[in-house]
Amino acid sequence: MTTLDTNRFTLIETEVPFALDNFASDVSQGLLATPKTLPCRHFYNQRGSELFETICQLPEYYLTRTETEIINAHATEIASLFDEPVSLIELGSGSAIKTQLIIEALLAHQPNLLFAPIDISQSALEESALELLATYKNLEFLGVAAPYEVGLAHLQHEIPGPRLALWLGSSVGNFQPDEAVPFLREVANTLSGETDRLLIGMDLHKDRKVLERAYDDGQGVTAAFNLNLLERINRELGGDFDMSGFAHRALYNEGRGRIEMHLLSLSAQTVKIDNLQLEIPFVEGEYIHTENSHKYRIENIPGLLDAAGFELEKQFIDQQQHFSLNLARPFR
Repeated sequence: MTTLDTNRFTLIETEVPFALDNFASDVSQGLLATPKTLPCRHFYNQRGSELFETICQLPEYYLTRTETEIINAHATEIASLFDEPVSLIELGSGSAIKTQLIIEALLAHQPNLLFAPIDISQSALEESALELLATYKNLEFLGVAAPYEVGLAHLQHEIPGPRLALWLGSSVGNFQPDEAVPFLREVANTLSGETDRLLIGMDLHKDRKVLERAYDDGQGVTAAFNLNLLERINRELGGDFDMSGFAHRALYNEGRGRIEMHLLSLSAQTVKIDNLQLEIPFVEGEYIHTENSHKYRIENIPGLLDAAGFELEKQFIDQQQHFSLNLARPFR
C-alpha cells in the first residue's frame, strides 16, 4: 500500500469539522426556499468527486479536453514569464491532472516547487498528493481542505512569493455575475501585484447543443453526479428521497448565458429528512436548482477581471474558441 511522504506532505483541515453542519444548514434553507435550491459546492463529497473525474473524461464534456490542449500548448510559455521561482496555489484542484502540466513546466525552470491546493474534498487532496509526490521528487504538497475563501485567507501568509494561483475548469462560472467579481476581488487581495499572477479558465459562449450535451451525457454520469446530492441527504441527514422519483435536467438559458442544472420531481410527493425534522412537499414537475455554469464572451473577460482588481496580461484560446485561459495581474 502506497503511503504519503510526510516530509513533503502537509494537510490543513481548516473547515472539515464544520462541513456537516454547513451541509445541514444549506439543505434546510435551500429546500424550504421558493424555488428550491441546493448549493453546488456540496456535490464534492468522495462519491461526487469520483463521478466528476469520470465526467471530465467523457467525450461530450469538451471543457477538460480543450483546457488541457491549451495548457499543453502554453505551459512552457506561462512558466517562462516568471523571473524567480514561484509557489503554486490552486483553487478546487480535484485530482490535479491538468495541473501536472503546469507543475512540470515550472519544475523545468526551478529546482523545487511548493504546491498548495485548496479543495473542499479531503479525500481528493490525499489522492492527488499520493500521485504527485510519487511522480515529482522535488515537489512539496501543502493541501488545505476548506472552502476557497477560508483556504486563501490561510495561505496568504503561509505561501512564499512569487505565487501563481490557478483556478482551472471555469469554476468561476458557478458564481452569479454579481458574486464572481467580489470573489475574484478577494483572490486579488491575497496576491501581490508586483510578483503574483492568477491563471483562470473561463468557458466561452457556443452552440446550445454542444453545451447541453456536455452537461447531460448519454451515459448518465452527470445525472448520477446531480442525484448524488439527494443520496448525500439520505445518508448523512436521514432523508428518504426516492432516486427513481427525481430526474436530472440540464438546459441552456440563452438570455442569461448559462447552463442551469436541476433535479426534477417526477410526481407529487413528500420527502422526510429526519435529522432536520423536515417534511418537504413537491408538486409534479417541480425543480430543485443545483447549479449554474455561466459562459463568457471573449470581449467581456477583460472588463470582468478589471472590475475585480486584475489586469488581463495574456489570453490563450483554442482554435474552435470553445475555452479560454487568462493570465491576470492583480493591480491593488
